[in-house]
Amino acid sequence: MTSVPTAVHDEQHIEAQAQPPITMFGPDFPFAYDDHLAHPAGLGAVPATEHGTEIAVIGGGLSGMVTAYELLKMGLRPVVYEADRIGGRLRTVGFDGCDPGLTAEMGAMRFPPSSTAFQHYVDLVGLETRPFPNPLAPGTPSTVVDLKGQTHYATSVDDLPEVFHQVMRAWNTCLEDGADFAAMQHALRTRDVPRIRALWSALVARLDNQTFYGFLCDSPAFASFRHREIFGQVGFGTGGWDTDFPNSILEILRVVYTGADDDHRGIVGGSQQLPQRLWERAPDKPLHWPRGTSLRSLHGGRPRPAVTALHRTAGNRITVTDATGDIRGYRAAVFTAQSWMLLSKIACDESLLPIDHWTAVERTHYMESSKLFVPVDRPFWRDVDPRTGRDVMSMTLTDRMTRGTYLLEDGPDRPAAICLSYTWCDDSLKWLPLSAHERMEVMLTSLGGIYPGVDIRKHIIGNPVTVSWENEPYFMGAFKANLPGHYRYQRRLFTHFMQDELPADKRGLFLAGDDVSWTAGWAEGAVQTALNAVWGVLHHLGGATDPGNPGPGDVYDAIAPVLLAED
Repeated sequence: MTSVPTAVHDEQHIEAQAQPPITMFGPDFPFAYDDHLAHPAGLGAVPATEHGTEIAVIGGGLSGMVTAYELLKMGLRPVVYEADRIGGRLRTVGFDGCDPGLTAEMGAMRFPPSSTAFQHYVDLVGLETRPFPNPLAPGTPSTVVDLKGQTHYATSVDDLPEVFHQVMRAWNTCLEDGADFAAMQHALRTRDVPRIRALWSALVARLDNQTFYGFLCDSPAFASFRHREIFGQVGFGTGGWDTDFPNSILEILRVVYTGADDDHRGIVGGSQQLPQRLWERAPDKPLHWPRGTSLRSLHGGRPRPAVTALHRTAGNRITVTDATGDIRGYRAAVFTAQSWMLLSKIACDESLLPIDHWTAVERTHYMESSKLFVPVDRPFWRDVDPRTGRDVMSMTLTDRMTRGTYLLEDGPDRPAAICLSYTWCDDSLKWLPLSAHERMEVMLTSLGGIYPGVDIRKHIIGNPVTVSWENEPYFMGAFKANLPGHYRYQRRLFTHFMQDELPADKRGLFLAGDDVSWTAGWAEGAVQTALNAVWGVLHHLGGATDPGNPGPGDVYDAIAPVLLAED
């Protein structure tokens, strides 16, 4: 419920507003990626003899585009391989036959202000953002919470029944008593690295084996099953979180500590513009390359096709085979696609990674997710029912099949879009056998039980568009989410960019992207791991950062993620 600061009492919220902002500065690896990007010295330089060296970048999502763009700036020649389209899970689509300005976000659609490294690139390419209409967010006209056949209409959290306030207070208490919430947020705001590390080390050791649901059950504040049920169905921030109940509580703490669950913004015109603009943008002051050189121009307008094989060859080169049969060797390669592809769609030598890293890849757990959007003639939901004085339709959270319904508009007289349903995990799998039109009909029937007097169908002006990420050919799901006991696996993947201690025949391939991030599902993590990989390539080629702007690998020993015993 976004209009209430998650796990912060009102008086704490007033105090927090006077403090530095929350950013995704840790808690696992408290490195200031935003400051690193903003420093005038840049991210580093390779020896001039390496200028023009080809580096394979596998995957054209956000992480791949950030990696390739920064390598291009350093005077290297990124060779981007992409099986589908530039953008990855930043996927924006239109509606056939409708206003081309009317779009739907099939993947990432809302971004927290705490994503400051992500915001660096949003600003760099000149994109505009605006508040996203989450439930009970300040810019959301109204919200309906529909549970067990009872509908509650609210324009603010104060309009909800007392039981919802009890759930909110229980969550606040649970986080404070069980996870030192206020202390951690203060440490993150002030970037107090020793305090962050001390708090997080204790929590990782204590909670790595705990599920989200078990964490709730261990709290006296959540002794009531009814409160846990409501919390799972309505949730906090972005809606119901019961589909996350089996996941590690550490996954959830990373989200709430860093404010990733609240105050979201959307990108005007769609999020896919960000990786596309990085693909097309010529850096202002590139090394080695003539002014006006872009990733697009280096590739003749399109990336290389899908990678089908990866192996090592003489000289410890990373050799890439693509879907056309073309074989090329590289001094280094960065793999940014979902890591499980290394075990499924790409034929790989085991020598590419240490065996413990292969285990970590194999144990990757993905979250399924589905969405369905319909275009409508106008934002009719702002019409007022003369009988009740309420909006005829609202942002909706429910325990019915649709779960979350979002109303998206761009002005009172313009066509608009409705995300009829946004679901996760088991809820997503239930939609999988149905076509887009079949899904739409079930969703309209479900919403008809909440809004019996509203004819949504008469406003629809085009065909629905839908996605089930677990059924996309080059994806294993929407994003990864660690299960209890997976911390050690996650650490292996995230820290893989530090390769000095690896045998020589295990170096040169760098992992990046959402799967490698501590905050999977948030674009900030894709950016951060890309910057780690950029440092890794720089270091691998004998380059270095400016002394005034050390990179993540330069300060690694001082801020390395918690190392849990494996015996």
